[in-house]
Amino acid sequence: MTDSLTALIEKELAEQTADFSREYIELTDAMRYSLLSGGKRIRPRILMMFYRLCGGKNEAALPFAAGLEMIHTYSLIHDDLPCMDDDDMRRGRPSCHKAYGETTALLAGDALLTLGFAAAAKTTGLPAERVTRAIAVLAERAGMAGMVGGQVMDLRFERETPSLAELHNMVEKKTACLIMAAAEIGCILAGAPEEQVAAAREYGFKTGLAFQIIDDILDCAADEAVLGKPTGSDAKNGKTTFVTLLGIEGARREAKDLTTRALAALDRFEGDHTELTELTRHLLVREY
Repeated sequence: MTDSLTALIEKELAEQTADFSREYIELTDAMRYSLLSGGKRIRPRILMMFYRLCGGKNEAALPFAAGLEMIHTYSLIHDDLPCMDDDDMRRGRPSCHKAYGETTALLAGDALLTLGFAAAAKTTGLPAERVTRAIAVLAERAGMAGMVGGQVMDLRFERETPSLAELHNMVEKKTACLIMAAAEIGCILAGAPEEQVAAAREYGFKTGLAFQIIDDILDCAADEAVLGKPTGSDAKNGKTTFVTLLGIEGARREAKDLTTRALAALDRFEGDHTELTELTRHLLVREY
């Protein structure tokens, strides 16, 4: 599924990081170690799929998609740090801080964050006003009002027990916001009308919540070898998750309902959304 699109994204990521100065070799090696270690590439794929769905005819949005993945990767590096989730494995191999040390990992995340915005700003072949608006959306979704704010809430909920509504709010920010950004930005870069941007935002919100619920289930029930990272980290960190509040079967039902509503948002687009439909359904049944 979408092998050709994933290959395009991988090629763009490799090219964007090919000419690093050797003056900072340990830092740049750590950046590439985490960025080019595989992964599902969900967010850049969603961006490119919405871009194409809304009439994007070429690959002009690829640099922006690569920038989004860099920002996602920075968040994973920082999430794994001992001061955050303290995870030793990521994508089947040692986390960045285990391979390069905490200080280098912290700086590698910082560098990928700024490089991500640089990559997005270098998007050419599209009207500048679309690119600047998309950058503003990315900054909002990735920052204090989005992913970073969600991480703050997540850490607080290691000490406090959130209600289901509070958990939804945290997950909207920490996980759903970057998926929302991917969907919105794909539409914006393609010049889609506002009603389609709103539909994409709704799709991203529902898909992002479902994605985190499945992550919560996998943390309890997945095979570590398949998942590529240790299971049980939520319990170790004292986190309240959708599984804690709803049970595994209740959480599965919630994820299925959210996925159904995400797919309904796609019906508001006139183009062929087969790829997006397949991806969304796959996320519901994934095992990693």
